[in-house]
Amino acid sequence: MKTTLNLLLLLALTAPLACAQQSAAPVSAETQKSIEAFLRNYFALGPDIKITVGTPKEIGNSGLSEVPIDVKSPEGSDTVKMYLTKDGRYLLRGELNDLTADPLAANIAKFNLTNAPVLGDPKATITIVEYSDFECPVCRSLHDVLRGLLPKYPQVKVVFKDFPLEALHPWARTAAIAGRCAYQQDPKAFWKLYDLIYDNQEVISASNAWDKMLEYAGRSGLNVDTFKSCLSSPQASGEVDASLNNGKELDVRSTPTVFVNGRRINGADPHVLQQYIDYELAQQKAAKK
Repeated sequence: MKTTLNLLLLLALTAPLACAQQSAAPVSAETQKSIEAFLRNYFALGPDIKITVGTPKEIGNSGLSEVPIDVKSPEGSDTVKMYLTKDGRYLLRGELNDLTADPLAANIAKFNLTNAPVLGDPKATITIVEYSDFECPVCRSLHDVLRGLLPKYPQVKVVFKDFPLEALHPWARTAAIAGRCAYQQDPKAFWKLYDLIYDNQEVISASNAWDKMLEYAGRSGLNVDTFKSCLSSPQASGEVDASLNNGKELDVRSTPTVFVNGRRINGADPHVLQQYIDYELAQQKAAKK
C-alpha cells in the first residue's frame, strides 16, 4: 500500500479526526517554527521537502488543537493533521475519536455516490465503498479478493470511486477516465472494463494505456468511437477530479481504502473485510429479533 507521498513517514503515522472542529486558537510564529524543526529532525526531511504549519483549531474542551500541516515534495503534496496541547509543549500524532459521536455515520454522510458504478443488488444492506487506483498492485489484490468473496454474500454491494495516485502511477488517471467513459455509455460495461484492467495490469504502461483502454472498451461491448471521444472530454476528467476530492474529504491517503457500511479498511486484507461483513450481518440479524 502506498501513500500519496510515499517517502514521508509523517503521512503514514497520522490519522483522521472524528470529532467537530471549533474556533481557531492563536499560535505564535515561534511555535510554528518549533513544530517544523521538530518534524524535519524527527522524520529526516531535507530541504527538498516544504513544510507549512497552519493555524491550530481547538477541539471542543479537550485542551488540544488540531494542527494542519502542508507537506510538499517532488512527488506531490498533501495535508496531514497533528495535535498540539494548549500550552504548546506537546505535539501528538495518532487517531483521536469523539466518544459522543458515531464515526461510521460521519463517514457515510461524506460519501458522494451519485453516478458511481454499483456492483450487486442496489438494495443490499451492506455497502462497500472502494476508493481505488487502477495501476495500484494492492488494488488489484482487492479486486481478486472481492471476486472470490462477493458470490458468498448476496447482501453486499460494491460502489467504486476513483482515486488515482498520479504522482506514483503514470497511467492511473487514463484508466480512471476510461472507467468513467465506460460507465457513461453503459453502467454494466464498467465492471467488464474494471476486470480487464486489473486482470491485465502488468501489460499496461504509460505509453500504451490509451490504446489498451480502447481495446478493452471494444471487448466490453462499447462503441469505441464514442468511447474515444469521451476519453478527451472535460466531463469525464471532471468526474475523476470530483471522486478524488470526495476521497480527500474522507481523509483517503492511500489505495485501496475501503469502507464497509462506513467502517474503514486500508488495504486488501480478506480476513478483515470478511470480519466486517460478518459483523454487519450479525448486527442486522440481532436488530430484527
